[in-house]
Amino acid sequence: MRRTRSLLLSAAAALLGAGLAVHAVTPASAATPSATFAKVADWGSGWQGEYTITNAGTSPITSWRVEFDLPAGTSVGSYWDALLTTAGRHATFTNRSWNGTVAPGASVKFGFLGSGPGSPTGCTLNGAPCSGGTTPGTSAPPASSPPASSPPASSPPPGATPVARNGQLQVCGRQLCNAHGKPVQLRGMSTHGLQWYAQCATDSSLDVLAREWNADVLRISMYIQEGGYETDPAGYTTKVNDLIEKATARGLYAIVDWHMLSPGDPHHNLARARTFFQQVAARHRNKTNILYEIANEPSGVHWSSIKSYADQVIPVIRAEDPDGVVLVGTEDWSSLGASGDGQGVARILANPVTAGNIMYTFHFYAASHDDYYLNTFRDAIAKLPMFVTEFGTQQASGDGGNDFARAQQYLDLMAQHRVSWVNWNYSDDMRTGAVFTEGTCAAGAFSGTARLKEAGAWIRDRIRTPDDF
Repeated sequence: MRRTRSLLLSAAAALLGAGLAVHAVTPASAATPSATFAKVADWGSGWQGEYTITNAGTSPITSWRVEFDLPAGTSVGSYWDALLTTAGRHATFTNRSWNGTVAPGASVKFGFLGSGPGSPTGCTLNGAPCSGGTTPGTSAPPASSPPASSPPASSPPPGATPVARNGQLQVCGRQLCNAHGKPVQLRGMSTHGLQWYAQCATDSSLDVLAREWNADVLRISMYIQEGGYETDPAGYTTKVNDLIEKATARGLYAIVDWHMLSPGDPHHNLARARTFFQQVAARHRNKTNILYEIANEPSGVHWSSIKSYADQVIPVIRAEDPDGVVLVGTEDWSSLGASGDGQGVARILANPVTAGNIMYTFHFYAASHDDYYLNTFRDAIAKLPMFVTEFGTQQASGDGGNDFARAQQYLDLMAQHRVSWVNWNYSDDMRTGAVFTEGTCAAGAFSGTARLKEAGAWIRDRIRTPDDF
């Protein structure tokens, strides 16, 4: 955008092997619930664990509580689909408001990341052994109900998250494809600048984005100037890492957005970019859900300069993460040159980035960007691998009236060609482009539609009908 805009623990690796340790159900006079544990990934210093709670009885379970101990040197970090309390090395996981009821014959899962070599021991489910059966003197229901949380409209069944279904993305021809080579279209939201609106990207807000909005992707927008990364590189790197973990826990893809805006020459931040992307790619190299947007909106420079920057940053990423898709900004605020002389597509075709698994970015704001921009984009789709990492229904300032008709023309074109997109922005900024009304983030009132602006309700409806993966 041409403006000033007021954006869990080391992650699980790609599956290295499943070491399944199952508590077998003990014969009893009546079938009882059980909880089985598996390490679904292990990378030496840590692992990803998963519990499956199965109701083998004849009555529904209305709530559940799984407790276990961890050996010295082992701890729980990030977790999902449950609530956690700890006391020393004793961990207690309780259901969320939306997955506490387990019908007879059904099962639910929750997962977490473990640090250290050990595994859970002494597991109990609602006070009884996780293997099934009843411990004398205990009762099945938990002593207290789990903390309440706002129920999302829907919750994906196990294995139904975007990342679980699609795995490591790749660029095949001009398309973004999943691990099976099928073209896919991701839809999602961008945070606002982390220096201003980090309170809008929280566990509760991302639960809503993943489970109510049915989003596929979160763009993590980290400004470099304007009070961003350059003021505290370590601190902002930590913020980005934390949001990557939160996205990963919810099965979302994460775009790491190097949000350079002013100055528009990406070389101004080249050294910073190389340091940042090396650190982030090294930490998350074994994840399958990371995309790297290396230059948000270059401006005032020729394509050859943008390509020179990309040629120096991409190898840094590839040294740590050979497979992650890299998104390269284009001329004139990522407009493919439409805000300049209109020759941006031709210049890329004459001198493309030669690395594999790369795509080029296009940004548009419907109330400002007319048929000329739309046609420039249409031409690019026919010739280049494209990803719309930012768009709005308003003016290029992110404010003003919404042009939903024009925006729908862009979305129809992207649906036709399965071009992935991310909307600006998931915050409660005062501008019309922010999806929430002011004060929403402080109140933590993300669920439902009551706190959505007009543009927020419009984009939510379009994200909620995801691609057929």
